[in-house]
Amino acid sequence: MMTFTAPQDPDDSDVTDVTDTPEGARVTDDSDVTDVTDTPEGARLLGDVETFIRRFTVLPDEHAYTATTLWVAHAHAVEAFDTTPRLAALSPEPGSGKTRLLEVLELLSPNPMLTFNVSVAVLYRSMTPDEDGFVVDRPTIMLDEADTVFGPRASKDHEDLRGFVNAGYRSSGYAQRVAMTGKTFTIETFPCFAPVALAGLNDLPDTIMTRSIVIRMRRRAPGERVEPYRRRRQEPEGHALRDDLADWLNPHLPALADTWPDLPDVITDRDADCWEPLIAIADLAGGEWPTLARDAAVAMVKAAEENSTTSLNVRLLGSLRTVFNSKGNPAHLPTEVIIKALHEMEEEPWSDLRGKALDARDLSRRLRQYGVKPKQDRDGPDRHRGYRRADLEDPWSRYLPSETPVTPVTPESPAPSETPVTPVTPESSDRPRCDTCGNPILLVVPGRNRCERCERAS
Repeated sequence: MMTFTAPQDPDDSDVTDVTDTPEGARVTDDSDVTDVTDTPEGARLLGDVETFIRRFTVLPDEHAYTATTLWVAHAHAVEAFDTTPRLAALSPEPGSGKTRLLEVLELLSPNPMLTFNVSVAVLYRSMTPDEDGFVVDRPTIMLDEADTVFGPRASKDHEDLRGFVNAGYRSSGYAQRVAMTGKTFTIETFPCFAPVALAGLNDLPDTIMTRSIVIRMRRRAPGERVEPYRRRRQEPEGHALRDDLADWLNPHLPALADTWPDLPDVITDRDADCWEPLIAIADLAGGEWPTLARDAAVAMVKAAEENSTTSLNVRLLGSLRTVFNSKGNPAHLPTEVIIKALHEMEEEPWSDLRGKALDARDLSRRLRQYGVKPKQDRDGPDRHRGYRRADLEDPWSRYLPSETPVTPVTPESPAPSETPVTPVTPESSDRPRCDTCGNPILLVVPGRNRCERCERAS
């Protein structure tokens, strides 16, 4: 965990006692507090922000409140970070409180832009930099009804908007456009880096979901109550908290820019990009917030993995691993055996893909994307075209969760048989011979007087 020391006025002797923490703030342990003048202030302030959010919304769990509170705080310090995670409030049905959450966050966020429909040109112009390349009034973009823009039935005209949301996830995200002045063409560059919150039904495109902290909203149960929300009544209090967040964080922007918080081991890659700014804010606040932030990160990343929609091709890889396991995990399987087994999987779609069953050509086309191709293999005197387990193990390890390995069936370790088989070595003087060809029988089976080759030929 990172610790911070607040810049102090040498003449300032006013030290706040951490025991004066008001109700709602989550500060119970000051052992990690570096400077009691500032760190408890951050913890109390985050507690006040969380309490404000709780008054008007019902989120799915405590982790969601922690993540939402830290997200709105990070929006005030976004210039200090390399990434800004999207906050995605999603639900399977309308009336689940998504819009209300955006309305509450609008009061707490810097320069909010809450909209139901916006063009990418408007977003570019809202991010126009000054002569020094700095975006003076960087907006916090809040897009409601995002499913109408990014959902499966949305128009293809919104690809530029999706590109803006994706590119603006990183501080290095820029977009270029050609502008014409008179007869002269010039290239204009627009920064895209800005905090974005989205609300919509069901899931968003994978490129947005992987850049988001997802809040799975639900309709309120009969026993869940919230305070009535009226913007003109709540606006003064919300704006006061907004200004307090800005006053608290602004002096710490240089320190946050040099901060690399310790992340839980399970938070890696893009998940680390999303949670690093929020955990840095939590470490700055102190109190319980560093622990709360890391617990929320682990729980929400795990939940996102469980709720993720697996692509059809990755699902096929999982089915293929199941087929190989069910056959004893052999070194190779013929294509026709694989296709038949896939079609027999009742809970998988391989027998009916848009009205057509998966065939050998479609199987080959899908696996080719992972560098897996069918190959000729020999099974005794027969040759067949199929797939090798060794070729599939690489994509299995990359795209599927690990599992307990199944011991492969190899010629050196044949499958158990009810009929005992006695191996006969060349040194055996009484080695029996085949009644058909006269050659020695290497594997003697009671009641059989022919060699394996003749048995197979018959």
